Amino acid sequence: MNDSAGTVIEVEHLTHYRYAAPVELAHHLAYLQPADGDGQHLLEFRIDVDPEPTHHGDSIDALGNRRTCFALSRPHRALEVHARSRVLVAPPPGFDAGTSAPWEAVRERLRYAAGRPYEAANEFVHVSPYVPSLAALRDWARSAFTPARPVAEVGLELMARVHEEFTYRSASTEVDTPLAEVLARREGVCQDFAHLLIGALRSMGLAARYVSGYLETAPPATQDGAAAPWLGADASHAWAALWCPMADGGAPRWLELDPTNNVVPSTGHVRLAVGRDYGDVTPLRGVIVGGAEHRLEVRVRTARVG
Repeated sequence: MNDSAGTVIEVEHLTHYRYAAPVELAHHLAYLQPADGDGQHLLEFRIDVDPEPTHHGDSIDALGNRRTCFALSRPHRALEVHARSRVLVAPPPGFDAGTSAPWEAVRERLRYAAGRPYEAANEFVHVSPYVPSLAALRDWARSAFTPARPVAEVGLELMARVHEEFTYRSASTEVDTPLAEVLARREGVCQDFAHLLIGALRSMGLAARYVSGYLETAPPATQDGAAAPWLGADASHAWAALWCPMADGGAPRWLELDPTNNVVPSTGHVRLAVGRDYGDVTPLRGVIVGGAEHRLEVRVRTARVG
């Protein structure tokens, strides 16, 4: 299906752990259910866990993300988590970056002042565990912040610069690779590039959040022929979103920005969850007793339906 209402995308996400010794007790938290709202409609979702959990529950976190908790109290040497989704993704509404408010006005709106109305976006202005304050990153970003420039234009330029100046290299970093090291090495993966863009925007007092999700394997073919695969496809993906109030006082919007591919996400991106950084919305994490060393295998498949 691909019409004016959007595109239906199927996602299959398989995670398989193999342990060197029995795991006696395990508690896991998964952010694997796609968001339902803001241009997405969740049509189907199913998560299967093997071995069968002794406890399983779903809930909504403080940011509105859907999450699944499960526990296993029987010894096991392997764990398989299989999530399957069908999502209708609509194209984002039209947006003229030049109509967004000047970045200085946005920064001032987000500053704390006694008696000023609380802005929920303020939560995404401050440092977070994976996005610390880095003077070098602020220096790198500073040239984009020209006086009175519309805030969305700042975000689009910085997205393009991350794409142009940093090399995407699969498995070049680990989950805990410091952002300062990514900045110095000028290479990384989608998670790193999202953190770089978020850190650059926050360094000047703007609100930026982390978005976890998926990419279809390739963009739709054009009249010139088949499109090249997206960078970061066939795996969990990540990008950023910038809070953009409008110059005319209209309702603010979150402008999503994918620096890995230098695009504003549209019908090829499936959103899972939003947070301050990767640590808030890790697809699957847990605490186990036993297990010793383990091997991890993750497979992601996306496909347009029809």
